[in-house]
Amino acid sequence: MKKAKIHYICNECGHVDLKWLGKCPECDNWNTFLKKEETSPKSNTQRSHSNNSPQVVSLSGVPFNAEIRISSKIAEFDRVLGGGVVPGSVVLVGGSPGIGKSTLMLQVANNLFENKKSVVYVSGEESLSQVKIRCDRLELNTDMQFASGTNLQELINELKSIQPEILIIDSIQSLYHPDIQSTPGSLTQVRECALYLQSFAKENNTACFIVGHVTKDGNIAGPKVLEHIVDTVLHFEGDKHHSYRIIRGLKNRFGANELGVFEMQYKGLVEVNNPSEIFLRERPKSSFGSTILPSLEGTRTFLVEIQALVGDSHLGTPRRVVTGIDNQRVALITAVLEKKGGLNLVGQDIFVNAVGGVKISEPAADLAIAMTLVSSFKEKKLPEDLIVLGELGLTGEVRSCNQIEARLKEAERMGFRKALIPYTDINSNTVENLELYLVRHLTEAFNFIFEDGEIGDTFI
Repeated sequence: MKKAKIHYICNECGHVDLKWLGKCPECDNWNTFLKKEETSPKSNTQRSHSNNSPQVVSLSGVPFNAEIRISSKIAEFDRVLGGGVVPGSVVLVGGSPGIGKSTLMLQVANNLFENKKSVVYVSGEESLSQVKIRCDRLELNTDMQFASGTNLQELINELKSIQPEILIIDSIQSLYHPDIQSTPGSLTQVRECALYLQSFAKENNTACFIVGHVTKDGNIAGPKVLEHIVDTVLHFEGDKHHSYRIIRGLKNRFGANELGVFEMQYKGLVEVNNPSEIFLRERPKSSFGSTILPSLEGTRTFLVEIQALVGDSHLGTPRRVVTGIDNQRVALITAVLEKKGGLNLVGQDIFVNAVGGVKISEPAADLAIAMTLVSSFKEKKLPEDLIVLGELGLTGEVRSCNQIEARLKEAERMGFRKALIPYTDINSNTVENLELYLVRHLTEAFNFIFEDGEIGDTFI
C-alpha cells in the first residue's frame, strides 16, 4: 500500500511545511501547525469546480454596459463597492463578531429585493426562525427567499434551479462540501467552498456576498488564498462600545479602495453622509494635545481628530499606548522629536488616540501626530481652526503627500482657516479661505504655529 503523504498546515495563514514547526515563518504565530494527511477525493483526482470549457475571444467583441452595476440603495455601501454591485462578482465581507456584518447584509438583501432583484440569503449559523426575528426587528421584508443549511453541494443544486441575481452566504466558515475530507471551517473546506461559489457566481452571473470571520489579530480567518479568489474584500471596523462603524475596501477589482461610514442604531445601520462633522462634533475647545488631520481613503477625504497625552511616568518603563494608529509609526515620530527636536520624552508616558474608532495608516498623519505630542508635552494650544498634514522623515524633513488639494478643500468646507502642510507647488486659488503655512522641516512647523516662536526657539 502506498504510504500517505503527511504535511503540516498553519491554522492561521495556511502556510504548508513538510515538518512540524513551533513558529510559523509566514505569519510568526506560535503553535498553529496542524497535521494533514493527503487523501484522494471521492470522485476523480482532479476535482473540477466548473463545467464550462474555456473559449478564446477578443475583448473588443465582449459586450459591455457601463450601467451594469446594481445599486443597493445604500450610498455608503455602493461607494465602497466602486459604484454598486457588479453582477457575477464575489465579495468577501469580514469583521469582528457583533460588528454588524449580518445586519448590513440583510439590509442590502432587503433593498435589492425591493428593487425587483432575485435574492437568496443563506444562513449557516442561524435557523430560519432566528433570521426572521432579526428581520422583524430591523423591519425588513420577509418575502425574500431564505435558506438555512451548511451542505454546499445541496445548496448549489437548489440554487441552480432558482438562479438568483444576488446570493448572500453567512458565513463561509459554516459551509462544508461532502467530497472534501475535513471539518467545516478548516483551511481546505474554506478554500474549496470559496472556489465552488466563485464558479457558480461566474457561470450564472450571480453577485455573491460571502461573510467571513476574523482572527484575533483582525485578519480574515482562513487561507490567504481566499482573498485572492474573490473580486472584492471589505472589512468592517469599529469599536463595539461606539455606535459608528467603518467599512473599508481592502481589495476591489472594479474600483478604488474606498471607505464608508455607518452608525449602528436599534433598527440597523444608518449611513453617515458627512463623517467629518460626526468625528469633530464633540471636539473640546481650546485644549492642548489635539490636532485635526484631513485623512484620505480612496477618493474620500474626511477630518479626524488626533489626540495625545504626554506626562511624567511613575513606572520603571514608561507606557506607550496607541489606539487607531500604528504603534511603530508613533515610536518613529517620538524618536525624531527626541533626536531632531530636542524633546526629552524618555521618561514620559505617551498616549495617542484617533478619535471615533477610526484607524489611520497613511504616513500623511506623521506631522499631525508630532504637533499633537509637542502640544501636550509643552502644554501649548494649537489654533482651533488649524489642520496639519505631512509625512515626517527620519532627519526631521516634512515630505509631501498625495491629493493635498482635495484634503484642503474638505478642511475649507468644514470651516477651517489655517493649514500646516509640506512645501509643495499648490495653486492657492483652489482654497481661497485657507491660510497656508508651507514647511520643509519640523523646526519650521514649530516656529510657524506656536506664538512668538516660543516653542520653536527651543528646537533650533
